[in-house]
Amino acid sequence: MSESGHSQPGMYGPGRRRRRRRDRDPGPPGQNLSGPSRDREFVPRERRDGSEEPPGPVLPKTPIILAKPPGERPREEGGKSGVTPDAAPPASGTGVTKLEREGQRPTQPVYQIQNRGMGSAASSGAVDPVIGQTKLLPPEKMKHSIKLVDDQMSWCDSAMEYLRDQTDMLVVGVLGLQGTGKSTIMSLLSANTPEEDQRMYVFRAQTQEIKERGGNQSSGIDFYITQERVIFLDTQPVLSPSILDHLINNDRKLPPEYNLPHTYVEMQSLQIAAFLFTVCHVVIVVQDWFTDINLYRFLQTAEMLKPSTPSASHESTGSSGSEDGSEYYPHIIFLQNKASREEFCPRTLKDMHVIVDTLMTHSHLKYKGTLSMLDSNIFPGLERDYLGTEVNLFLLPMMESEGDEALARAGSGTTPLFSLLPGYRGHPSFSSLVAKLRSQVLAMSRNQLSHTILTEKNWFHYAARIWDGVKKSSALSEYSRLLS
Repeated sequence: MSESGHSQPGMYGPGRRRRRRRDRDPGPPGQNLSGPSRDREFVPRERRDGSEEPPGPVLPKTPIILAKPPGERPREEGGKSGVTPDAAPPASGTGVTKLEREGQRPTQPVYQIQNRGMGSAASSGAVDPVIGQTKLLPPEKMKHSIKLVDDQMSWCDSAMEYLRDQTDMLVVGVLGLQGTGKSTIMSLLSANTPEEDQRMYVFRAQTQEIKERGGNQSSGIDFYITQERVIFLDTQPVLSPSILDHLINNDRKLPPEYNLPHTYVEMQSLQIAAFLFTVCHVVIVVQDWFTDINLYRFLQTAEMLKPSTPSASHESTGSSGSEDGSEYYPHIIFLQNKASREEFCPRTLKDMHVIVDTLMTHSHLKYKGTLSMLDSNIFPGLERDYLGTEVNLFLLPMMESEGDEALARAGSGTTPLFSLLPGYRGHPSFSSLVAKLRSQVLAMSRNQLSHTILTEKNWFHYAARIWDGVKKSSALSEYSRLLS
């Protein structure tokens, strides 16, 4: 008897026996737990959380063993395997059983999942000791451009070491006549700023000596890739008079299929343009005055001689493009470089849009709808419907140092107050316009260049095959025969 007047069950009383029976594993219904010859009716037991256990035998769950790879397990010492602090078992076995009954997923296999597929020969310096995963090294930064196609029109393999196995890339190419500023524009879009020394640009611009003798700086196709995985292709000038002069004065031997030097120069330019129309997402056409009808005729000829997009192979496993054999055409941007103040007038700008739209009416190139000067807030009071036929046209003024302009204003004999104020230009500064152009170019859609998804390395091999096909194109051979 207790102090409250109630009796307590003895150590070996019926209450104690019932508690011990609950702790036993239940057998199948009808089986006597106290003897082989007596049966009792199976009554569903009540769980600790209040839910009723379903009738029938309880099947033990398959144990989940969370272990490290064999190479990382600790050695056994003294007959017992060592246990690391991270892999230590829970203090209570009841908690593990409760997790398994309630169906909760254990958290320990995270190490095994992240470590799966990692090479066993990975160095300890390249492995994160916390999660056991190989560290991703940042992509190597290029300091200057390299050759993709040399001056002999031969393909180079030096760009392969800078490419990776990833598909999120943007390819931007450039076309233009000699001296229009193609290399400078590509350097400003890729890695440089207008305030830097031009001798440090990734694409070398024309030096003063080359300008004085009317030569060209770029030859073939130059390659540069940024750490944001944007590939820039700078090309030699199309229809270049300096290249033609070099061929004539140096008595350079022409390929057997070309009879005249000017035919060979035009075929080189068409090969480069047709190549860019096939392997680039964006092609920028740079002009330094508006406008040359022969340049638009050249673009339409290159579009006609463009290689057809290769059809998807039946062996390709990553093909997600259209299977109807549709042709691929890139976005084309007409960049008016060294524009004057009068060309920034809204009425003049509208006339320029109408002329470009008229000249490119029958083209399949995407020359409208992807770039707009109005989106850059250059003309804040101008309505969007002012340019009825808006094409991908962008204007850049002369690139001048703001420090030189300030010195010129200070020495012009004006009052000190007005010498500190910026001069009226009629347009935003060159740096702000370049930044707005760059943001719109990098934001363009990255459509598939072929019917198969291409990684950077796949793009390199695809471009090499296209270049070889362009050089051997029967259409170009027939066109050169007609010109001869």
